[in-house]
Amino acid sequence: MEINIRGEHLEVTEALRDYVEKKLNRLERYFESPLTSDVHVKLSVVKGMQAIEVSIPLAGVLLRAEERNNDMYASIDLVVDKLERQIRKHKTKTNRQIRLQGGKRDLFRMETAATMYMEEEEDYELVRNKRFAMKPMDVEEAILQMNLVGHNFFVFSNMDTDQVNVVYRRDDGKYGLIEPAM
Repeated sequence: MEINIRGEHLEVTEALRDYVEKKLNRLERYFESPLTSDVHVKLSVVKGMQAIEVSIPLAGVLLRAEERNNDMYASIDLVVDKLERQIRKHKTKTNRQIRLQGGKRDLFRMETAATMYMEEEEDYELVRNKRFAMKPMDVEEAILQMNLVGHNFFVFSNMDTDQVNVVYRRDDGKYGLIEPAM
């Protein structure tokens, strides 16, 4: 596994680099063969918080986790825990599909019964359904409407493209736009 570490508003010391590599190398035990893709790590300081973002591209899935804490080492520990949960969840789902389809070789190494940990399947219970008329508007008006209702996102019909878009408030206080790919 090749780990690319970069710092944003932060100097990546040798101790930090070693700690990140040591922790992320623990993830290799979940895979049948060594990872050939590059792992991308970004260490940064955001609003006084120590943040880490990790992206691991795999065949058919992108594992990505982000954590913030007062301590960079704690952030690293938390992000690795989050990635392990994602891998176990994906492993459970993949192995269930393989069993149902029958016979393909597992993508992930099967653990012994003593160390086997399978996350329970989450129940996705829909608790509310909303319908509303979408008035065509531009992005600036959608941001204004989002702020008026006090939400972190707002769904609207973009008057420039005649498509459904979403504006959202980012953690850094700026805004983002989600629009369908053409």
